[in-house]
Amino acid sequence: MRPYKRIERCIARYLGPRYHTAVEIGVGVNFEVADALSRQGCRVSCTDIHPGRSPSPTLPVFVDDIFRPTESIYLGADLLYAVRPGVEMVPALIDLACRIDADLLVYHLGNELYEGGGEVIECGVTLHRYHRRTGRGSTPQYGR
Repeated sequence: MRPYKRIERCIARYLGPRYHTAVEIGVGVNFEVADALSRQGCRVSCTDIHPGRSPSPTLPVFVDDIFRPTESIYLGADLLYAVRPGVEMVPALIDLACRIDADLLVYHLGNELYEGGGEVIECGVTLHRYHRRTGRGSTPQYGR
């Protein structure tokens, strides 16, 4: 990884040992975290509103709109995460995480936060947990 990808390395180091199945939402063209998680044995898929090419045949990328998500893409994931999403995406991310009962972790762009910022996790960078898996029918703990 290139030196300026320190943020992605920190995120992957934190997530890798804690999750088995993850979906990166809004991946764009930055597959650094997803690729690192995959190498650590996590089953990872990615979504973005725009079609894109995966850097690896083992890393599926789905075209999906978080504001009208295709829930079947996310079912079974124990983690949803986003790296630098627009803050306007966070309520939709929280809603989806609640519906499928997955943790939701966000690395924000700059100093953006959604409402109170959720549970803060320091792992070399600051992650925000807006939902924690609690069982089917869970409700958001933060921000809504």
